[in-house]
Amino acid sequence: MAPMGMRDDIASVLLSEEQIATRVAELGAAITRDYSGRDLLILFVLKGALIFVADLIRKIDIQVRLDFMVVSSYGARTETSGSVRIVTDMRSDVRGQHVLIVEDIIDSGLTLTEIIAHLRVREPASIEVCTLLNKPSRRQVELNVRYAGFDIPDQFVVGYCLDFDERYRNLPYIGVLRPELYA
Repeated sequence: MAPMGMRDDIASVLLSEEQIATRVAELGAAITRDYSGRDLLILFVLKGALIFVADLIRKIDIQVRLDFMVVSSYGARTETSGSVRIVTDMRSDVRGQHVLIVEDIIDSGLTLTEIIAHLRVREPASIEVCTLLNKPSRRQVELNVRYAGFDIPDQFVVGYCLDFDERYRNLPYIGVLRPELYA
């Protein structure tokens, strides 16, 4: 149930708490299988991936290290500006490490492309991507997304830590925001 005051702002629930929990468990099992016997550094992007990564790492049954980056490309807008700025860089040395980037949503792909380029010069053993939400219809660059939770339509979504102007992050599901609230 959405906190009072936010329910009326949601046009529809796209993904329920139960759907998200089931898919996160499946992704965790796949990552556990694929990285068994290897060290894994999970790099997540704040703030949007916070809840997803917290739930995901509890479903991964191998040792993982965790680091984060803060990047900015949206601000208070509903579409990427096309300009990606690294606000806070990760602290881990990734040279020779297997890195899994965990994102909340991949839309244009521009932000993720910049993050991957930023990491490649540091010579990791591998870089893979895990996203909760994937919007292939909005993609502007080609990306290899190894682990995708859900392909979603081109709608503006909030909840489960996705926001609009820093609001709606505490919704326990993914909802479609009423367009008149951001148009």
